[in-house]
Amino acid sequence: METFRILHTNDLHSHFEHFPKIGRYLKKAQADKTVDEVYTFDAGDFMDRSHPLSDATEGQANIQLMNDFHYTAGTIGNNEGISNSHEVLEHLFDHVDYPIVLANLREEDESMPKWAEDYHILTSKKGTRIALVGLTAAYPMTYGPNHWHVKMLKNTMDRVLPEIEGKYDVLILITHVGLTMDRWLAKHYPQIDLIIGGHSHDLLQKGEQVNGVWITQTGKWGNYIGDIHVELEDHHVTKIVPTTIATTLIEEEPDDQKVIQGYIDTGKSILESQHVAQLPEKFADDKQAAIQVSLDAISDFAHTDLAMLSSGLFLESFNSGIITKYDLQKALPHPMHVVKSILRGSDLWRLVMEIEKNRHYLKNFPLQGMSFRGKVFGEVYYKGIKVDMRRKLVYVNGKEIDPEAEYEIAVLDHYVLIPFFPTLAIVGDNEFLFPEFLREVVGDYLNKIYPIKTEVN
Repeated sequence: METFRILHTNDLHSHFEHFPKIGRYLKKAQADKTVDEVYTFDAGDFMDRSHPLSDATEGQANIQLMNDFHYTAGTIGNNEGISNSHEVLEHLFDHVDYPIVLANLREEDESMPKWAEDYHILTSKKGTRIALVGLTAAYPMTYGPNHWHVKMLKNTMDRVLPEIEGKYDVLILITHVGLTMDRWLAKHYPQIDLIIGGHSHDLLQKGEQVNGVWITQTGKWGNYIGDIHVELEDHHVTKIVPTTIATTLIEEEPDDQKVIQGYIDTGKSILESQHVAQLPEKFADDKQAAIQVSLDAISDFAHTDLAMLSSGLFLESFNSGIITKYDLQKALPHPMHVVKSILRGSDLWRLVMEIEKNRHYLKNFPLQGMSFRGKVFGEVYYKGIKVDMRRKLVYVNGKEIDPEAEYEIAVLDHYVLIPFFPTLAIVGDNEFLFPEFLREVVGDYLNKIYPIKTEVN
């Protein structure tokens, strides 16, 4: 008989407030001598650039902290793959101490990313061969503009499984594809022994078994740690018992809050040292001014006359005087990108009607997920568009919309993905503009319009 203890995390999203407790739990568990092997895995979205330290270091601080957790292997989530530019992701793992398994992402020339492995084979002290296969969420609409080729799950599995046939005794998938797709994988590939998943933020406190395959996921933000007991006979799994441990139940130590605050202060200090623009008095505590200049920024970036933004994106106003990268990071923490959408006049009219129909509903709607970091969706603001809802007329730059004409509007990827404005996703000719985040687009525009005045001695 052979026994494993498998520890796992997913969707940490730079919630460093849990890292001291997680680190202590993992370190103690990794020293467990009552089992033959202890393995530790992460299922992606470990970083989130809404945290100042992650943003300031482009994820390198995350890698240092993850190295301290002594992972056996990990994969990436969409926050690593899409929320970082291609160049940042190319170097994100330069100093990682554990293998990154990722079978369904390729460079534009179809080569394997230098920082990843298609699969990884572990061999236990007793000779059991464990195959690790990593998968991330397949979003071609956003990976493509970021100069990556993401592959569909079925095509990837049908390619990889024959390659590793005969090379393993135990098959573990480390996935960032969400519970629905994990269930699909379990249903169609029963040779899998265990799926350690993430992405959908589901908490499976005791795991879930589908078609004889165990699926585990620990929710989000490090609120829970996964801890799985595995028994084997003759190198084959006979028993899997998943459990989860709430980090709130782990004892806090006196220095924890100091360490957590230190992460924030370090990131803040770096970002505050990077001055962006010098804003006039009209920006003092005026969120409307921030929204209006941001509309100008995204339309300038996308080379359009029209634009739309929602007020819930703006967590703070910009204020007057010197504005820094930290100010922008606080105000607009979202890893969102600008989209240039081309619509016929009749379709633009329909989009505006969708917005106006949902306006009062969305004003206080507590939207979650899809890179949203605000509390409510908020009011929609336009640039270049006026609406007469009594007569259901839409005016573009002062003229009634031409149903047959073609119009270009700057929006966000967020608006294409959410379900409230289907016209954008269904008939919009959408160009995703990478790699700049919304706050970077706004910052570059502010720097151009309101440059910092140099003092003359």
